[in-house]
Amino acid sequence: MERFKAVETKSDNHVGGWIMTTDAAKIWVDVYGKGRPIILLHGWTMSSAFWKRQLTLSNRYQIITIDFRGHGKSPSTLRGQTVPRYARDVREVIRALRLRDALLLGWSMGGSVAMEYWQKYGGDALSAISFVETGPYPMASAPWNIHAYRNNNIQALQADMDQMACDRESFGARFVHNMFLSGEAPSHAFSWMLSEQVAVSNETARTIYVDYVTRDQTPILPSISIPSLVIYGRSKHMCFGPSTGRFVAGSIPGSRFVVLENSGHLPFYEEPEAFNSSLSSFIDQLN
Repeated sequence: MERFKAVETKSDNHVGGWIMTTDAAKIWVDVYGKGRPIILLHGWTMSSAFWKRQLTLSNRYQIITIDFRGHGKSPSTLRGQTVPRYARDVREVIRALRLRDALLLGWSMGGSVAMEYWQKYGGDALSAISFVETGPYPMASAPWNIHAYRNNNIQALQADMDQMACDRESFGARFVHNMFLSGEAPSHAFSWMLSEQVAVSNETARTIYVDYVTRDQTPILPSISIPSLVIYGRSKHMCFGPSTGRFVAGSIPGSRFVVLENSGHLPFYEEPEAFNSSLSSFIDQLN
């Protein structure tokens, strides 16, 4: 069931295709380059397209991007819109591609999936793990949490879900703008990012989001025993930022913590050279 079916090549360095999961979902995967595998997990209502500025790393490493079910090229499903199922999908991708010694990197909700992967499967097939602008519990009351849903703010969550259902275009536009440090997406990025955001169905978006933000994964962090890289921007308009990053890094024994000063929720896109350099430096030390 986990066999990879290649259906597309963009260059000699790339192959894209499908993996059929054990519950019959189709997951789109792109593979670039050769070398130590880096598996990139995108955020909520995003897609693998957001990693376009990391593809230069395929000159040294094998870059694997995954579209979660219902995101990007992966069709939506009536079931399986939970963080544990997404983590199992990642596991099935790893097995289908026969990956070893991989670095698993999750951004935002993708970081939650990476945490869940660690809890369920440990370091099997992994040599390292990385978290980018992610929160282990967006509804936490702790001082490190600056998310709008802190203190278990169910009303704020419900208001966002209602707005999304009422006017998806406006909700998506606000969401995309807020990911940038300035609070305004550059014109070259806004259009395609908004298209990716609104392409995820309201039902898929709501179901996985509620599952993600209400899930407390803080107990997982101290158990992580493989090398860990924690990268955050200085989010002013959305989600997390350095206070959450310091908590995440401080909770993982021996982790490396990096703050990219000129980024918001998208450090890999707003500061790709610094981000890629931090990632490469971390990987080289693994060797």
